[in-house]
Amino acid sequence: MKLSKLPDRAPVKFTIVVRPQLAARLQGYAEFYAETYGSREEVADLVPFMLESFMDGDADFRRLTRTKGDPSS
Repeated sequence: MKLSKLPDRAPVKFTIVVRPQLAARLQGYAEFYAETYGSREEVADLVPFMLESFMDGDADFRRLTRTKGDPSS
């Protein structure tokens, strides 16, 4: 079969507590997103993509995962 086995796609829920200043910045980011793309998204829906983008952009972390293997695979 050409298609490999699909990865685990079961969502994992995290609960975090942030400072009020960060909460305000995240809300501002969600508003900026809405202005940019014309659709409103909840902060909780944006955060996973923001974290993934941050980690994908971290050269040191990418180097580490190439050396030790990506824990998500």
